[in-house]
Amino acid sequence: MPRETRRQRRDARRASGESARPRAVAVPAGGASETAVEPIAQPRRRGRFIHESIGELRKVEWPTRSHVIQGTVAVIVACLIVGAYLWGVDQVLRPFVRDVLLGQ
Repeated sequence: MPRETRRQRRDARRASGESARPRAVAVPAGGASETAVEPIAQPRRRGRFIHESIGELRKVEWPTRSHVIQGTVAVIVACLIVGAYLWGVDQVLRPFVRDVLLGQ
């Protein structure tokens, strides 16, 4: 359902005083007051979630093949750079950890 249609329906409900949410009403039962929820006026349509999900997926701007390849290459290069940095730090700190912290 388009956004403008939902907005118009919501505004119409507000103008008529109808609430979109269920209302809690006091129902006396055995001298004690309990709350009961009135059912929502609109019946639920089956498949509404799937229908709206498909509509949202049609709005998505999917990446082209070249964008996917560029992103993949950027991630691989970043992983190589971080891996090389961590390997270098490990090589520098290895003697310190072995001799000072572990005392071997």
